Amino acid sequence: MLIQTAVRRGSPQGRLPIEGQDDLGGPIDCMGALISHRRKEEIYGEGEPADYLYKVVSGTARTSKVLADGRRQIGGFYVAGDVFGLETGEEHSFSAEAISDCKLIVIKRSALVALAARNHDMARQLWAITSMELRRVEEHILLLIKSARERVATFLLEMAERIPTGNAVELPMSRQDIADYLGLTMETVSRNLTILENAATIELPSSRRIVLRNRSALNRLNA
Repeated sequence: MLIQTAVRRGSPQGRLPIEGQDDLGGPIDCMGALISHRRKEEIYGEGEPADYLYKVVSGTARTSKVLADGRRQIGGFYVAGDVFGLETGEEHSFSAEAISDCKLIVIKRSALVALAARNHDMARQLWAITSMELRRVEEHILLLIKSARERVATFLLEMAERIPTGNAVELPMSRQDIADYLGLTMETVSRNLTILENAATIELPSSRRIVLRNRSALNRLNA
């Protein structure tokens, strides 16, 4: 209901409200409505109809699934510029929550597909989004067969690339989130971060702020 209300309140011709529009580009950004989610708020649930796509304007979101044994598996983290909610079927296979306060563009899936069928630019952008998400899933699968230290190193390099702030990375997610994404325990993640810090590969000023001191060493673990 919240999403439907937001879409109905969109500005004429389905364009975004003025707020945040200057920071966005591409035809998809002009089709949706801007909505907000507070930290820890659910965006959609597993098994719900996959009627909408979501693009992050600000903040961070995650997708997750609770496994049969009670463990949680995080499928992905989504930062500003990322699109999520794309499914091969009619229902969401993961749930999605806001890690921090988020602003999202919500786009009706049926309208997007219909426009892509008659608009070359839209079809190309939709294909690019699909390809990017498939590549992200493949990389996540490959990540899970690495050793614990390799997983941690790869994750840090990924976040440094996706949240570019020089050598200092401000992680929006908790250690438990990282562990559930990497398929490790929180203790294993913390232990390997300490090992990397003791080797002068990284520096840990705080639990969320990580300074990459030796990217070459991290890249060797990522190879």
